[in-house]
Amino acid sequence: MPIIEKSSYKPPLGLSNPHLLTIFPQVFRRVKGINYSRERIDTPDGDFIDLDWSANGNSRCVILIHGLEGHSNRSYMLGMVKTFSSRGWDTVSMNLRGCSGEPNRKLRFYHHGDTEDLDTVIRHTIGKGYEAIVVIGFSLGANQILKYLGEKQDSVPQKLICSVAISSPCDLFSCAVKMDSRSSEFYRIRFLKMLLNKMQLKKKLFGNEVNLDGYRIIKTFREFDNRFTAPFHGFKDAEDYYRKSGCLKYLDNIKSPVLMISAADDPFLTEECFPFDIASNSRFIHLEVTSGGGHMGFVSFNSSGEYWHESRAFQFIQEIAG
Repeated sequence: MPIIEKSSYKPPLGLSNPHLLTIFPQVFRRVKGINYSRERIDTPDGDFIDLDWSANGNSRCVILIHGLEGHSNRSYMLGMVKTFSSRGWDTVSMNLRGCSGEPNRKLRFYHHGDTEDLDTVIRHTIGKGYEAIVVIGFSLGANQILKYLGEKQDSVPQKLICSVAISSPCDLFSCAVKMDSRSSEFYRIRFLKMLLNKMQLKKKLFGNEVNLDGYRIIKTFREFDNRFTAPFHGFKDAEDYYRKSGCLKYLDNIKSPVLMISAADDPFLTEECFPFDIASNSRFIHLEVTSGGGHMGFVSFNSSGEYWHESRAFQFIQEIAG
């Protein structure tokens, strides 16, 4: 308790393959009608974060955090914005460092375990005068939220009333092994291409601080994280980064309501990412594992255009917020 034993999600007929569910929204979904207003805020270390607001003077606000190499205009972000905007909430979509269309100022960029920027955005949003805020994260963003809630167990701002974590890679080591396997080659190639392109931009900005010698032979996440993520962010190596940045070891400390949604057939996640034992002993973690859905692919076909996880997130938050 509280484990949701029977999820209401069922994939559409003909779209039950987890890879199809994962890819379909990225390729075919279009969410229209969202008009952002951008705000740039400074970070304590002299960098910046770009926030995209959809605000209409409401008293409550949702903070959204994207996944690896995402940004505020991904369909999964826009879909959630539309869901909450249509129900009387303001939203602010956080672009992680270097993901807003402009390189960030520092050598560092973003990673799974970075919770300081999230804290900066939460406190900035609270400073706007909202009565209540919630945070919703996808994949990497979901891991950041869960780690944040566990790290800050006794100092989570009171106005942060609850959170939703969708498709979180809770155990980064096992997920990296899975993503570096042959079965995940399609996804790995796509992500590494985007990440390595960013390292080329870093090279132009920081010169000899970025070593690109032989970078084209990098074929795995472990190699990339050993070469760039770990040293740029103060970790010894990839294993040290995975060990310290995964949210799994922080879940026991969470003292704020959070809904964790993941699909049992998620091609990115491992068994360790479904913390049934922890959730069963927690008053705060609501774990819902659907039988299908792939990675953030909870596709629904209906007149509203709303996907299942968007309706489910609102339902959970409404139960808490009233």
